[in-house]
Amino acid sequence: MFCTIVIVIAILYLIILCISDCDLELFLLEKFGKSPSHLKGKVVFITGASSGIGEYTAYALARFGVKLVLTARRINELERVKQKCLELSKGQLKNDDVYVLSMDVTDFSSHENYFLQAVNHFGTVDILLNNAGRSQRAAWETIELAVDKQLFDLNVFAVINLSRIAIKYFNRVGKGHVAVVSSLAGVVGAPLSGTYTGSKHAIHGYFDSLRYEKLNKNLHITLLCPGPTFTNFLKDCFTNKEGKTLNSSVRPTDRRMTAERCGYLNAVALANQTRESWMSVRPLILLTYGMVYYPNFSYWLFKILGPERVFKLRDGREEYETHKD
Repeated sequence: MFCTIVIVIAILYLIILCISDCDLELFLLEKFGKSPSHLKGKVVFITGASSGIGEYTAYALARFGVKLVLTARRINELERVKQKCLELSKGQLKNDDVYVLSMDVTDFSSHENYFLQAVNHFGTVDILLNNAGRSQRAAWETIELAVDKQLFDLNVFAVINLSRIAIKYFNRVGKGHVAVVSSLAGVVGAPLSGTYTGSKHAIHGYFDSLRYEKLNKNLHITLLCPGPTFTNFLKDCFTNKEGKTLNSSVRPTDRRMTAERCGYLNAVALANQTRESWMSVRPLILLTYGMVYYPNFSYWLFKILGPERVFKLRDGREEYETHKD
């Protein structure tokens, strides 16, 4: 009887992973857990909110009356996002409930000032969502060290510095929540984007360490790990050479999760204070489970498939764009 129950559960588990666009925990939380409406009235500070996943996470939260601090370099784009947030809130948010800050996250010396501006404006910040970052497409051995340093400044050190400022504040007030938009490339290795993959693995190392330090301290840590998403990230994507971007764009034929869906799943994860959440189009969630829990099998499977085919799965298209020279 026990064996039968285990087999049935395993089959159900496999079926869910085959049909779901997120991990099992998030799949169940979306249906049976806390709605993002539980965050109504909370203040969420979002970096990189002028486009992509940051923009659509802001929209998802605004629909439920969440107060927002929107930061990025482009003030005009932030104002556009703000107006859309106010519209989507359907009267739940007033003009002062969405606060816009023109902020370059690589200017580390400005972080404390901007964070304190948000605290002074709202009286508090409840959640810091580190979203700002860039991706990369390049052959590993051709990458200039300057690219490694620049990408780590943006994807890692800016996140660490701002988070430390937020955590000191959360320590004083006795509670808080820090979230980071990582990637499935932070969970498993992704070919032809070595620096990006390394930066996201570094994020997981830093924040896994922090999570264990803060157990039972009323400080929640969430890592959000999307796969390929319909955003404009390929335009400013790093390559192998300093100052050279991929300058590409996603296509309607690409197999990617919509930014709207990704933003909503992020909102669900924040409302339920998950530790780590994965989200992507099929079959990447199932493949990620395989690579994490059955690494030897996955290694040989990917060896058979080859790195270029794996890259196509990762980017959701039939060919790959990168810089090898």
